[in-house]
Amino acid sequence: MPGPFTITPAQLSRLIGTPDCPALIDVRIAEDIAANPTLIPGARLIAHDQIASATLAPGQSAVIICHRGRKLSEGAAALLRCNGIRAEVLEGGSEGWRAAALPAIPLSTLPQTALWVTRHRPKIDRIACPWLIRRFVNPAAQFLFVTPAEVPAVAEKFHATPFDIEDVPFSHNGPNCTFDTMLDTFGLHTPTLDRLALVVRAADTDAHHLSPQAAGLLAISVGLSRQYRDDLEQLTAALPLYDALYRWARDGFDEGHDWPAGRPQ
Repeated sequence: MPGPFTITPAQLSRLIGTPDCPALIDVRIAEDIAANPTLIPGARLIAHDQIASATLAPGQSAVIICHRGRKLSEGAAALLRCNGIRAEVLEGGSEGWRAAALPAIPLSTLPQTALWVTRHRPKIDRIACPWLIRRFVNPAAQFLFVTPAEVPAVAEKFHATPFDIEDVPFSHNGPNCTFDTMLDTFGLHTPTLDRLALVVRAADTDAHHLSPQAAGLLAISVGLSRQYRDDLEQLTAALPLYDALYRWARDGFDEGHDWPAGRPQ
């Protein structure tokens, strides 16, 4: 019988991608990771005997993940609760997540650093990609916005992952934009993210016929770029925009609005 501090894969999947998602901490041992070398989106690996040193944002809760949701996650969650942190156990652990056929990121695709670098003065793709990384790949990711010509050298000198420039893995691919490439690489294709990706692609590649929402995203993105001189301030301001677009893509994409209803055309 599940304990009182248990969350199901379906419940957790509804939280991932939202700003209210708890910290996801994977405490699996090496042999279990080798058997299933993936991470639940947004999770980080911390050894079970190091759980007391885990750092969380003030007031943030946690979900602990082990192989099957038993001793390691139960013990780690209980220890966090002793330290005043609300912590739940993922029912069934990583195996339960896999059995539910929910997205998981191959460990081999994850950069070795939390630092990313791209061209300065972002508009659409260079805001959408940081949103995706923060919400689904690494919540602690940091982003450097630099002069376009200096992106490769900054990436090399500061061990950062370059994106949305030519001749790097995380970039445009044919008609698809960098956001699409990241969905492909990290195995994050879901109906919700695919729906959002279409809007991003249509706005970023001037293909507004693909999505009626694209013109609005372009207009707001250009407005934000004019409103903020500091790229990091712009990113901070734009993250809630993509949070809202994600919820639209998940829960409200089929909703229209007209007032007064039924008026003559």
